[in-house]
Amino acid sequence: FAEWGAHGRDARRPLVWLHAPSVGEGLQTRPVIARLREHRPDVQIAYTFFSPSAANFAHRLGADFCDYLPFDTVADADAALDALRPAALVFGKLDVWPVLSERAARRGVRLGLISATLSATSARRSGLGALLLRDAYHALDAVGAIAPDDAVRLKALGVRGDRLTVTGDARYDEAWARAQSAESRQTLLNPLRSERPTLVAGSTWPADEAPLLDAWRVVRERMPAARLVIAPHEPQSSHLEPTARWAAHAGLRCATLGAPEAATADVVLVDRVGVLGDLYALAGVAYVGGGFHAAGLHSVIEPAAFGVPVLFGPRNAASRDAGLLLQCGGGFSVASATEIAARVLALLEDLAARISAGDRARALVQGGLGAADRSAALVEKLLGA
Repeated sequence: FAEWGAHGRDARRPLVWLHAPSVGEGLQTRPVIARLREHRPDVQIAYTFFSPSAANFAHRLGADFCDYLPFDTVADADAALDALRPAALVFGKLDVWPVLSERAARRGVRLGLISATLSATSARRSGLGALLLRDAYHALDAVGAIAPDDAVRLKALGVRGDRLTVTGDARYDEAWARAQSAESRQTLLNPLRSERPTLVAGSTWPADEAPLLDAWRVVRERMPAARLVIAPHEPQSSHLEPTARWAAHAGLRCATLGAPEAATADVVLVDRVGVLGDLYALAGVAYVGGGFHAAGLHSVIEPAAFGVPVLFGPRNAASRDAGLLLQCGGGFSVASATEIAARVLALLEDLAARISAGDRARALVQGGLGAADRSAALVEKLLGA
């Protein structure tokens, strides 16, 4: 921070500091950065994150400065603020750091929160969490909530009502833009294009893969041409090898993404990050991981933007997007291998049902567009003239 502050910071230009702890929040922030670059080319942008899984993603955003956010201590907060000298500090989703916020507010830095959401079951709403964070939320100068119910809960948490608006979730804009531009990734997609019925399973954990692979045996018995593309959340060899062994035991041809054999493989193992949002273009049906895992459900919006019906595990109550997909008929909760197999077969065998569900999923995403513009406008207002 100090090094860049001394040699990269242009004191003649205002700086907005955006913090998004992980990749999910980063996907909400990326379209906002793009719009800021377009509308305010005079502004420098600093971007911080906290999860190691977000490091590669963060460094591809094109921010003027990018690094891990230090721990929330007075000394580190002051050192970071001394280096960056921001005009505005904007958090993504909910992760407001109380000490950093307090130290920034003392300096007259404007504080914001974009794509803000707070689930009804969040621990932040009561007890110690609420006590520790109330002052930080009260200090925010502008908050853009995803939905009206989020706004109500955020106000109860301490956000001032006159600083609170509903702007939507900028991930919808991000997912839609990626789906619309997927055809440009021909080098990745063309070798895998096929008329074969295809399930793309993304961000899976071992807890997802156990019922999913059991279900796939049943699917293959009825649809021998069916193909599985599986992208684990953590694509290390230790995670990929059990699936490769399972495929060999089941007599299925298996190959990693990019291998020459992937074009004809029955099971394609995705051994890299950053490509899942494009691979959903190959799907007849999608499965999103995390619903059998304590960490929570991953993004169901990415496959929905392609007009693909979305399946996910039973632990989905905390996912607003999953709930919306269930309501509109674009997504389906599956609680066992039997349910996964039945739903996959029903969709892959019935073209009209698959198209109808996919259209509903796509319409949900289209209905959420515009949030990135509204979020960027909120940040620009914080920056002032």
